[in-house]
Amino acid sequence: MTWLLKGARQAGTGLLTHLSAPHHTGPSLGTGQPRRHTGHAPGDFCSQILKSDVKPGFPKTIKTNNPDVLRAARHSAESFNNCSNDAFLFRESRISRALVQIVKGLKFMLDVDIGRTTCRKNGHANLDDCGFQTNRTLQWTLSCYSEVWVIPWLQTTEVSVLHCH
Repeated sequence: MTWLLKGARQAGTGLLTHLSAPHHTGPSLGTGQPRRHTGHAPGDFCSQILKSDVKPGFPKTIKTNNPDVLRAARHSAESFNNCSNDAFLFRESRISRALVQIVKGLKFMLDVDIGRTTCRKNGHANLDDCGFQTNRTLQWTLSCYSEVWVIPWLQTTEVSVLHCH
């Protein structure tokens, strides 16, 4: 089964073809659009990226254990959870490749595996507290490609592409 998560349902398939799900909304910026909080200080985040050798417009490989990559992967897993009908939550289990591109913010392009956890969706669990399934019949890992767009000065994070299979 292949999951294509990107907002409107594709006729007859039950699969989502578009996704733009905020992680956390805050007060409006006067534009009618909600603010989305990323959980880190914009100045520190931008200065770290700008001091690196990342050039605007060109994707650059970034370490998979980078805290910003880990946050982007978590947003991807949360977006998957918001769109799937599975009874259990999924969380990121492995990031095999990460790229970052400066484009009106930062676009993270990730190859990430997400695995089914023992936490049920109706429990409102913190994903950090959810272990992976140990029951062989319930174990399930999906390989995903995700693009996460972060605009630190607007405190927004959007998962613009999420393909899982």
